[in-house]
Amino acid sequence: APPAIHNIFDVAASAVPLPPPPLAPLLLPPEALPAPSRWRRGAPSASSSSPSSRRSVVAEAFAPPPRLRSSPRRRPGRSRAPAGDDDEDGDASRAIFSPLLSGDDEEGGDGRQPTRRDALRSSAALALAAASLTSSSDPASALPPLASFSNPFAPSASRGSGGNYVPAKRCTAYLVDATVPPTLIPYRASREAAILKNLGMGGGTSKQPFVEDDVNLNNFMNKAVFGSWEAAKGAVGGAVDAVGGGGEGLKKRGYRSFVFLGANFDDTYTASPDKVGGEENADAGLAVSLLADLCRPRERDGTTAVGLAFAPRSAQGALDAYLSSSGPDEDGAESRLVEGLTAAGADEFLARRHLPIARFAKKRRCALLALAPDPSDLDVVKKGGLQSLDPKKRDAYVADAQGFIALTQEPAFKLYTDKSLLKDFVAPDGDDEAAAKAGQANFFAERILVHEAGATTVAEWASDRPGSLVVTIAPIPDVRFLGGINGRVPRVMRRLDPESDVGESDVTTILLNSSARETLSESRFLRLEIGTAPNNWTYQTKVADYLWFSSMPKVNMLPRMMNEQ
Repeated sequence: APPAIHNIFDVAASAVPLPPPPLAPLLLPPEALPAPSRWRRGAPSASSSSPSSRRSVVAEAFAPPPRLRSSPRRRPGRSRAPAGDDDEDGDASRAIFSPLLSGDDEEGGDGRQPTRRDALRSSAALALAAASLTSSSDPASALPPLASFSNPFAPSASRGSGGNYVPAKRCTAYLVDATVPPTLIPYRASREAAILKNLGMGGGTSKQPFVEDDVNLNNFMNKAVFGSWEAAKGAVGGAVDAVGGGGEGLKKRGYRSFVFLGANFDDTYTASPDKVGGEENADAGLAVSLLADLCRPRERDGTTAVGLAFAPRSAQGALDAYLSSSGPDEDGAESRLVEGLTAAGADEFLARRHLPIARFAKKRRCALLALAPDPSDLDVVKKGGLQSLDPKKRDAYVADAQGFIALTQEPAFKLYTDKSLLKDFVAPDGDDEAAAKAGQANFFAERILVHEAGATTVAEWASDRPGSLVVTIAPIPDVRFLGGINGRVPRVMRRLDPESDVGESDVTTILLNSSARETLSESRFLRLEIGTAPNNWTYQTKVADYLWFSSMPKVNMLPRMMNEQ
């Protein structure tokens, strides 16, 4: 093939017209053929000088080569045998293609007689060169240069982008499946809104492992027998429950649903401005986008609240005043909100970071709840423990005192305390072990009071409103591994309403833009569970129900990936 047509796969898909076949130089007219006297060494014959004889010689030159026979190679200087039929074919080929050969002429060279194969090989090379010159003179029919054709054996990443590395597209939403150990199930962007809407309608998140049980040749008989039985039993049971008034649908008619969004507002890798198009405060932007889908099924319903874990309870008045404010001076209302939160003891940086969430709550007419204890009460607990706090205030923060005390003795909570809660404790400087232990105990008392107070506030608001939804914005350390505010809500709901059916599946935890450090991982991978030792495997707990990111996370952040859903 010509050098410009080096890849037949690319030529077939190319829209550039192909050059004419390079056979024109071989179809010489009879007048261009050499004289018959130069074809032979002997005397010319009368019959060989006629045009018909010359055309027959050309036909013989292009005829298939005769069967090869072994013969000794002719040495230089030896006499030649009389010319026969084979010699006529060879002489004719040499006469036609003698201008194409180099170094094998009659007068010079090493005296080796060229074969028909040598003549055809040399003529093909010159024909290709002539064709390339002809095609280069016509730009309209010229093919792209050799370097423009892609190599079909090259990797797709380097072939499709001109040699530049293009990272693969990864999902931004992941389900932390409750397998042992937990695994990550990526969800396409087209399914994110449906997942959030299901949570907003009270669907909750199952804490059982995700099983994709499709019908195949191995289980179709099993499904045909037992599947029919389960369907019949479900139909009969549903009818009985409907008659008796205790069906699942009636049970869920007054459901309460809780969603916790863990965000540190620290612009980690997936929330950095260079990854999200220069946007600042990407954690708040992601939280608002999730809230929009969570609250879509219940717009302006009055049964949706947004809890703020950083806001002290004494700042509830400032939140209510902001929601009830009206007029064109929105900037002034937000300034007064930040001032009220700061005056109550909240961090000003966090107050400004939460302003997009406050705007969303005001626009959708959602309630804003202050969940944290007052800073003065937390200072008392840090110095002297829970026993030093005023009993009236302690009762206001802790609605279920007996359950609050019993929780600290459960093995699963002890695992959470050792592997997650106390990891945030910073020991004071010095070598006093007694002071370090006392400080650790007070830190533990402070954190469980914060968690219990937040769960109590959320549960009290939801218990008075059947069919309510509460979305809480809290720091990642307060909701990771399901042992903080989120883990206490079902128990407090049962204490406030003995007939409450709120369970673990009604509480969903989503971490926003979490990093390996924020999940207590010692490597680059996110840590998905605690409780991997043989003695605590029974109480293994996953880090959250979902992981959500503002941009594509690094591939070395995602361990134990499953198939995309």
